[in-house]
Amino acid sequence: MPQESAVYTHGHHESVLRSHTWRTAANSAGYLLDSLKPHMQVLDIGCGPGTITADLAALVPDGQVTGLERAPEVLDQARATAAARGADNTRFVVGDVHALDFPDDTFCVVHAHQVLQHVGDPVQALREMRRVTRPGGIVAVRDSDYSAMTWYPEVPGMTDWRQLYLRVARANGGEPDAGRRLHAWARQAGFAPEAVTATTGTWCYRTPEERSWWSELWADRTVSSSYARIAVDGGHATQAELRRIAEAWRAWGAEEDGWFGILHGEILCRV
Repeated sequence: MPQESAVYTHGHHESVLRSHTWRTAANSAGYLLDSLKPHMQVLDIGCGPGTITADLAALVPDGQVTGLERAPEVLDQARATAAARGADNTRFVVGDVHALDFPDDTFCVVHAHQVLQHVGDPVQALREMRRVTRPGGIVAVRDSDYSAMTWYPEVPGMTDWRQLYLRVARANGGEPDAGRRLHAWARQAGFAPEAVTATTGTWCYRTPEERSWWSELWADRTVSSSYARIAVDGGHATQAELRRIAEAWRAWGAEEDGWFGILHGEILCRV
């Protein structure tokens, strides 16, 4: 069975977890929530610090949510999140989406948020997600699309940020424009076209508080996270260039008219 070949671009630096812990089922999995039933067994792939996982657990009180993460170091935080919320119907395991260590037909719902953009073989990942989903169940996937991200005003350096990010992510074996490809990957993975519902969702950062939060975490990520190290070690940017891009983020965040929009692709696939 294929194993993960891509490098996770972001890592789990504090600046990355700052954004991951903001995520909730409401702001990140709204397209799925109407399909959940209290008894369901759910697999949450790429659970990270567990905020979405714990939210899903509250929505399936008579079922269970399994959070799966390739990086074991973040699972202590996920367990602490679940414990703080009293989410006793959760468990957390280490695993690879390309080769899930579960029998066929195990889960009612298999969910992955911002995962397929980072994996080496998204079609194989979807095949595995389908395999472990029971007949009649759902595979639910949501990914952003970096080339579709847009902002105002056009502060010098922001376009350089996106071009650099696209180069680094693709050199790592991922596809940062995953959002637009999800429905096609699902077809390649064997889902019938009529079994796939494709939608879009957005995040928008506009208020002074939102701009400050979003710009500062990306400024910090640009110079301090695994992404920064990979960008320099891979010859994609110098540290001076990264510092310049970080300052561009801060300049955008200080703009009174600043606005940042993120488009996500979403798919609900019936098994």
